[in-house]
Amino acid sequence: MLHLHDTATRSTRELELREPGVVTMYLCGPTVYGPAHLGHGRATLTYDILRRYLEWTGLEVRLVSNVTDIDDKIIARAEREDRPWRDITTKCEQMWFRAMDGIGVQRPTDTPHATDYVDEMVAMIGELVERDLAYTTDDGVYMDVESVDDYGLLAFQTLDDMRAGGGEREVHGAASKRHPADFALWKRAKPGEPAWPSPWGDGRPGWHSECVVMSLDLLGEGFDLHCGGQDLRFPHHENERAQAVALGKRFANHWMHNAFVVDAEGEKMSKSIGNVSNLLDLIEHYDPRAYRLVLLQSHYRSPVKLGQAAIDQAVTSLAGLDSFAARTAAVESTEPDAATLDAFRAAMDDDLDTPRAMSVVFSAVRAANTAIDAGGDASGLVAAVGEICGALGLELSAGGDDVSDDVTERAAALDRARAEKDFDTADAIRAELQADGWTVETSKDGTTVRR
Repeated sequence: MLHLHDTATRSTRELELREPGVVTMYLCGPTVYGPAHLGHGRATLTYDILRRYLEWTGLEVRLVSNVTDIDDKIIARAEREDRPWRDITTKCEQMWFRAMDGIGVQRPTDTPHATDYVDEMVAMIGELVERDLAYTTDDGVYMDVESVDDYGLLAFQTLDDMRAGGGEREVHGAASKRHPADFALWKRAKPGEPAWPSPWGDGRPGWHSECVVMSLDLLGEGFDLHCGGQDLRFPHHENERAQAVALGKRFANHWMHNAFVVDAEGEKMSKSIGNVSNLLDLIEHYDPRAYRLVLLQSHYRSPVKLGQAAIDQAVTSLAGLDSFAARTAAVESTEPDAATLDAFRAAMDDDLDTPRAMSVVFSAVRAANTAIDAGGDASGLVAAVGEICGALGLELSAGGDDVSDDVTERAAALDRARAEKDFDTADAIRAELQADGWTVETSKDGTTVRR
C-alpha cells in the first residue's frame, strides 16, 4: 500500500481512500501572470509522477488543478503594462500549458478557473459572516482565525506562537484586523480594478477562498489528497483549511508538499526574487525528459539544486537509457521480471522514493546488458525497464525515426572504416556527427546515431 508523508500529522502514513479504487487529488495550480519557472515544473512533475504511478497500479485518479485568473499580481501587471488583465491571463495560461505539455505533464481531469467560481465564493463568505466566523471592515471581509480551534496545524504553530513570533514587523491591514493572522476573504475594488458584485460592495475574492470552493465542489468533502509546493503550506493551505473547518466541513484527508528547486546559492527559485529560470527556455535547449529525470533522482521532499551539472548528468543518463532501448528494440516481448517490478513498487510505496525506483531501473539495465553480452535471455528485464519507465512518464527513444539518409550513410562509412581498421577516419566521422548534434554509439552490431 502507498504510504506518503502527511504534513498535517507530520508522519508517513497510508494514503487512505474515501472510495475504494478511486483517488481524489487537488493540486494548487498557477496564478497566470507570467511564464512557468522551474519551481512550477517541479510541483507539476512531482504530482504527475504520483498520478501516473497510481494509475499504473490500477487506481482511477481524478486530479483537479485550478487556474487563478484574478489576483493582485495580475492586476499589478495589467496596470504596469497598461494592458487588459484578461489579455494577460489568457496568454499566460496558454504559455503555462505549453510548458506543461513540453515536459510531458498530463492534463488535469478538471481545471476550474477562479473567475468561474466567484458566485460560489460569495456564498461561502456570506455563510462565514452569518455565523460570525468572519467580519466586515472598510476594505472588505476578513476571516476570524481565532474561531478555528486548531488554526496553525499546517504551520506547526499555534496562534499564540504566531503572535509572539511576529516581533515588531508591520502586518498588512493590521488596522482593520482583530488578529494579525486574519486574512482577506473579500477585497473591495479600487477604481479601475476588475470587480464582481457582493453584499459587501463590488470587489473580488481573496486568493485563499477559491481552492476551498473548487475542491469541495468538484471532489466533495473528505477528498483524499491535497498537494502543492512547500511554500503553499502556510498561509495558503492553512487558510483554505480554516474556512472549511470553520464551516464544519471535512476537508482533505492527507496533505502532501514538495520541496523547492533552489539556485546555485541555495535560494528558492521564485518570480519574487528574480532568480527565475523559464521552463519554456529550458525545454527549448535541452531534452525535456532531462528535467523529469533530475526530479526522479531526487526525493520530492528534498530541495533540488538545478544547475548545468545536474542537467548534463541527466542528459548523459538518458543517452544510456535510450541506447538500451535501441539495443533491445528487437527483443521479443514477454512478461516483465516480477522481482524487478516488486522492488519498484516497494520503493514507490515508501513515500514515493523515486531515487530508489530509478536505482531499480539502472540495476535492471546493467543486468540485462550483462545477460545479452553473455548470450542469455534478458527479455523479462527489458520488459520490466519499459514497464517502469512508462509508469514514471519517462518515455525512452530507440532512435532512428529522425535520422536522415545522409547521417545513416555517414554512420555506415564509420563502420566501414572501423572494419578496415582505419580508425583515424572512423574517429573523424564520429567527431563530425557529434559536432552536428548527434549521439554516436558503436557496438559489435554496428553504429547507431540519435539526437
